[in-house]
Amino acid sequence: MSRKLPLFVAAAVSALVAATSASAFDNLRTYEQNAAAAYQTAALVDPTIARDYPVNTRVLVRDPTEQAPGTITIDTKNRYLYLSLESGDAIRYDVGVGREGFDWRGRAKIARKAEWPSWTPPAEMLKRRPDLPRHMVGGPENPLGARAMYLYSGGRDTLYRIHGTSEPWTIGEAVSSGCIRMLNDDVIDLYSRVRIGAQVQVL
Repeated sequence: MSRKLPLFVAAAVSALVAATSASAFDNLRTYEQNAAAAYQTAALVDPTIARDYPVNTRVLVRDPTEQAPGTITIDTKNRYLYLSLESGDAIRYDVGVGREGFDWRGRAKIARKAEWPSWTPPAEMLKRRPDLPRHMVGGPENPLGARAMYLYSGGRDTLYRIHGTSEPWTIGEAVSSGCIRMLNDDVIDLYSRVRIGAQVQVL
């Protein structure tokens, strides 16, 4: 089922991005706090958006993956990411995944982490989308969002990332070129919990 952003939340997000562009973004930490506050306020104003707009995207559940603590498991079919915990529980996050033809399965590990990362589209993507910029500095309009975790396999960059997004309405959808998208609030939370070398399995 498509999960579209309700109009009042879409307007709030758009206004937030516009208001915090240019010099107002000297302090990205302030932006993170403001975005989190807007997100929580929206949840309180309209409890029905829990389904349409991703509000309850981070919940504690019994771990269904049977993986070692610290392992990330991505269920692409149901569009969930699980972080296994010592307690036998897992934190489950709603995510966006690769669209048809760009989905993938396998194992990798987090080899690098970045806050408000810059983005350089791969050559293959530029061939498909020559309209894309050759490079974007980090910020709220950057497609990688507030955090990025870079997935490597066999010591090589897979070119896939777990990252935030400037398009929160795509959470729960299959729209990416293979990367795993999270709400900025959620990717900040996950980023703070995982270490370099953490194992990732994509199902």
